[in-house]
Formats: sequence, structure tokens, C-alpha cells
Amino acid sequence: MIKGTIIKGIGGFYYVKTDEKIYECKARGRFRKEKISPLVGDHVHISVNAVSQQGVIEEILDRKTELIRPPVANVDQAVIVFAIQQPDPKLSLLDRFLVLAENEDLDALICFNKIDLGAQSELKRLKELYEQIGYPVIATSTKAQIGIDVLKARLKDQTTVFAGPSGVGKSSLLNSLQPNLALETGEISQKIERGKHTTRHVELLYLDLGGWVLDTPGFSSLQIDFIEKEDLQYLFKEFNACLHDCKFQPCNHVNEPGCAVKRALEEGVIQQSRYDSYLQLLEEIEQARRY
Repeated sequence: MIKGTIIKGIGGFYYVKTDEKIYECKARGRFRKEKISPLVGDHVHISVNAVSQQGVIEEILDRKTELIRPPVANVDQAVIVFAIQQPDPKLSLLDRFLVLAENEDLDALICFNKIDLGAQSELKRLKELYEQIGYPVIATSTKAQIGIDVLKARLKDQTTVFAGPSGVGKSSLLNSLQPNLALETGEISQKIERGKHTTRHVELLYLDLGGWVLDTPGFSSLQIDFIEKEDLQYLFKEFNACLHDCKFQPCNHVNEPGCAVKRALEEGVIQQSRYDSYLQLLEEIEQARRY
């Protein structure tokens, strides 16, 4: 059998990249019976028909991680990209991405792009804010080629999902990392796209420096209503140091007396913007539970 990685899956067909080539494969029927769906990112063993060159997925190897949104396996980290200007960063949205990454147990790296536009004082403020929490922050510019080598070093030999709102320069960053990346994506699509395969899909792209990037807008849904209300507090890293010091357990950290999170907020240990994001997401989860 041949070992490979599923880089794309559409309409029951899976495209498996091996050391030699990309094979179009079907999955064994037993996976359906066992209620197992092959995922993009799965490491698999396949058998190949010598005449047709069609493959069959015989075995799915153990997964290191498994994301629900987007459905992909074995992702190591999320790079969350926001522009420092044009558009201005919306911190509540950045915090939402971070909560989703924490929920999936992914290492998160924040990338502030377009730093050639200026806003150095804002960059310094945001860099300090998130590094204090424990998130690594990289500042990049594709036009000025700033920070690209630093980002490359973080991607090497990792499987990375890029996330962030539209217009922040994710595609430009990917093309700066590897100029022929967009061309290769097109070539693969021409080779393996079928007429009926028009559904939006998730795809892994191989980096020459070693590693993979997930070609998707990132998390395909920004809904957080699947997160339990009681779990949200643990997805804000800076809350964890004081959660057990609250007077009442459980504590929502809203109006309860003797709340250690509110005390940390007053002391400046927790930043107001982060606490505001927590309240916004908490209300969203509570509203969803009412319907």
C-alpha cells in the first residue's frame, strides 16, 4: 500500500498526494458502516489499480487533531490575519477567531498585515495587548516584504489554517510565501476537477519550504453557539489564572459579587476590550440557547 495525505475531497472523491503523484480515490464502504468520514488532512494508506490508476483508501491513520469547521484533520496551528489599517482591525472579531482556535485546541499566531501603511502606535498597542495574554504576534507587509521570513519559519513543517476577514491580505501573504502557490492551485484544479464538482471545498496546499496551508477563508463558520456557556470562560487564556478565586462557583463573571475576573479587570490584568468580547460572546450563546 502507498501512504499519502488527503489534500482535497469533493462529491465522494478524495485526492491523495503521495511522494509520486496525486491519486483520485474512493473510500472503502466499511468506513461508512463504521460512521467514519475521511477528512482533508488525513494521513491514509491507499491501494491503486495498475490499469486505471484509480485509488482506494484502505486505512485512515490516527488523527492528531480534528476540526469541525472547516472539516479537516491534523492541523497544527491557526494564523489569524488582520490588517493594521484598511480595514482597521475589529478586536471583537479577532477575539472570536481566537476563541474558535482555543476551542479546537490549536496554537494561534496573530499576524498584523499591511504595516507599510503606518499605524505604528496602534501596532505597538495591539502587539503588547496580545503578547501579554500569551499569543505570538507577527507584523508583516507584502508590499515592503517585511516579516515574511519570520512567518515562513513559523509555517515550516506545520499544517496551518489561515483565518481572518476579507480584505486583510491573506492571499497576498500566501503568494509572498510561495509565489507560484496560486498557479499550482489552478493547475491541480484543472487536473482533478470534475464537471459536477462545483461545491465549495477545503484544500491543502503544499509549501516548498515544508508544511501545508489550508486554502479556505479559515473557519468556515464564525458561529460560536455550539460552545457551552460554562466553557467560554476557559477559552479566554488570561481568565484562567483567577477563575478558581471567584466567590461563587459557577460564576459568569458578569454581576456576581466577589468575582476574581472582574477584580483582575479593575486592576488592568485583563484588558477591557477582551472582557467586552467575552460579554458579547456570552450573550450570543445565551440568546442561541433561548431558541
